Amino acid sequence: MPHYKQFNNIPSMLETDQNQFFESAIFQSTGKSVEIRFMYFITGGCINQSIQLITSDGTYFLKWNEEAMLDMFHKEAQGLALLRANTNMAIPQVLGYGKIGSKSYLLLEFIDSSYPKPNYWQSFGEQLAQMHKNSENSYFGLGHNNYIGKLAQSNEPTENWLEFFIEKRLRVQFGLAYYNGLIDAHYLKKIDVLHKKLEGFFPQESPSLLHGDLWAGNAIAGNHGEPCLFDPAVYYGHREMEMAFTKLFGGFEPAFYDAYQSVYPFQEGFEERKDIYNLYPLMVHANLFGTSYLSGVDKILKRMI
Repeated sequence: MPHYKQFNNIPSMLETDQNQFFESAIFQSTGKSVEIRFMYFITGGCINQSIQLITSDGTYFLKWNEEAMLDMFHKEAQGLALLRANTNMAIPQVLGYGKIGSKSYLLLEFIDSSYPKPNYWQSFGEQLAQMHKNSENSYFGLGHNNYIGKLAQSNEPTENWLEFFIEKRLRVQFGLAYYNGLIDAHYLKKIDVLHKKLEGFFPQESPSLLHGDLWAGNAIAGNHGEPCLFDPAVYYGHREMEMAFTKLFGGFEPAFYDAYQSVYPFQEGFEERKDIYNLYPLMVHANLFGTSYLSGVDKILKRMI
């Protein structure tokens, strides 16, 4: 997943067909014929190739992959649009997506990184809390399926959070890991036991719009030092799921959580629940990157079962 703030300068003399692809993607998305003056490959992504394009008409962010990945870009575009409509945080504007030849692409507004404003973490926490509070959905899920990383994410609407969490999140990822030989069948039986153990475990709350993949790598200080989010895996879910994920890989600054709670306090016991939520991102990482993440899964299951 790309980081806007980490990029490498490369020579501008790339092969002609690649330049034509970049220019065609901009024209197909915006109707503008531009001259590419300079470009930077952006590092940090594990799935797509990404580039900053400096053109005669301004700067763009382009990511691309093989033709088969077009649906992933389509769903990412939908997710970004949904976030832009429901938060004051900076979210890259989608300029277009499509395919050219054997490549699919997503063209976005380029948001450069800068030094965080003095109240960056406070602003981030408050604005995320407002996004979580502003939910008009009566179900958990979304009107369409999408992706987390390159993995399919099932969002079939469910009225009960526990059922959604077990059936659309854990069973899918544990089943994929079993299919790929990463785990054995006794893990699948543990999900049945866990399902029963979690009856009445989660506090009752309305579904919240979630970024869905919120960790430090998918948030930066934008052009003016404001919070900016990208690479979403959106759906309507329990907001504790999102907040637990923010703590999984080191966590955010304390000011973020203090500000969040000042707007939308956690119900009692969140610290005891957060590890259960993180079974999902841990299994996603196991399926994407390998079995080293299963030790965290084992610790959580051992404590709960």
